[in-house]
Amino acid sequence: MTAVTVESPNAPPHAELDRLAAIAEDVISRCRGRGADQVEVGVSVDAGLAVNVRLGEVETVEHTRDRGLSLTVYAGQRKGSASTADLDERSIAITIEQALAIARYTEADPAAGLADADRLATVFPDLDLWHPQGPDAEAAIELALRCESAALEFDPRINNSEGASVSAGRSYGVYANSHGFVGRDYGTRYSLSCSVLGGSDDAMQRDHHYDSARAFADLAGAEAIGRETARRTLQRLGARALSTRKAPVILSAEVARGFFAHLCSAVSGGSLYRKASFLVDAQGQQIFPSWMQITEQPHLKRGPGSADFDDEGVATRANPLIVDGVLERYILGSYSARKLGLSSTGNAGGVHNLSITPSAGALSELFADMGTGLYVTELLGQGVSLLTGDYSRGAAGYWVENGRIAYPVHEITIAGNLREMFASVIAVGNEIDTRGNVRSGPVQLAEMTIAGESNNDDE
Repeated sequence: MTAVTVESPNAPPHAELDRLAAIAEDVISRCRGRGADQVEVGVSVDAGLAVNVRLGEVETVEHTRDRGLSLTVYAGQRKGSASTADLDERSIAITIEQALAIARYTEADPAAGLADADRLATVFPDLDLWHPQGPDAEAAIELALRCESAALEFDPRINNSEGASVSAGRSYGVYANSHGFVGRDYGTRYSLSCSVLGGSDDAMQRDHHYDSARAFADLAGAEAIGRETARRTLQRLGARALSTRKAPVILSAEVARGFFAHLCSAVSGGSLYRKASFLVDAQGQQIFPSWMQITEQPHLKRGPGSADFDDEGVATRANPLIVDGVLERYILGSYSARKLGLSSTGNAGGVHNLSITPSAGALSELFADMGTGLYVTELLGQGVSLLTGDYSRGAAGYWVENGRIAYPVHEITIAGNLREMFASVIAVGNEIDTRGNVRSGPVQLAEMTIAGESNNDDE
């Protein structure tokens, strides 16, 4: 009897990856044959489904499938790059010609070139990122309708909707270079979101909620997301402004992710070698309180930012960024590392599951410790200068008194300086938002300036 191997429905697309790898290796060979000293190629396929419903009606159903090849060649230290969205022979030949032509005319750059061969990944652990068993269009529509319905039926004060959305995506690709490296990556992503409005015509509020995951089965239930959307919206009814003051602040876990993303931007190589960061030359300095620990965890199973290697093929690893409050390293790819006279940290393309270690308990404990202050749940605008660290953004959230939420607030601005804000972190709660590439709990800050109404006596 002949044994028959039945591939798991969750098995990675090995045959497709083999095909893409063959394309990449052929392109490298052809470019080397045309005189390129070094070559790197990325070939990828992305496919997705996006569904939007509003007030019980389907608004959009979109299927996407995109392919692409990006090519970079180096002639000495002159660089040429080109790309194509087609993988047919003619398009690839044109792309090769364009990249080689560009390299002939660019200025030599001493920092240009592939990542060092001895830094490239050689071990590829299974990160459990591929879960293609997701909804078809009909099931996605039904899921979105259930989510929105749960929100609208939660309370009579929920009286309008901005809709509910479901997305499902899968991507796979190959990165290869002339050092002989061929790396394969593949993953799936799913999300479900809802946004509704509530209140009366002269006092409407809106809020939203969502979940995302690598595996469709890991998403929170549609009804749970809908009900949480409605609950958040109702909590904002009756929002008022504050008078201008200085007060302690707690950033929600969702907002805190952006707070630490500013740190990443400030210590990223591009900002540093351009001298466009307030943390230039800060490596080895105390940035946060001595209890703060921040590290990358690129090999988390099903992690949103998990990867075996970075965009240049450099191996990723668990890598501390902040140790006992001290900035241990920068966030570097090969090019920026060479510009700074340093080594790549495996961060071409960004960080991988940056994780902030909690120092405290639940959000309620942070409220109790703060006593009176502002709890920020939403930020508006882009008022952040990486050059100076100055920070000023529109905000909404809740005023806290005696360790409990007193009332919602809006139409305020919070301001400070990121260097001072980092140093003034009092605690990080343990209710961690794991939906993004930065993983943090709520963050308690000693004090910020809150700009609001000048004649409000609500203190």
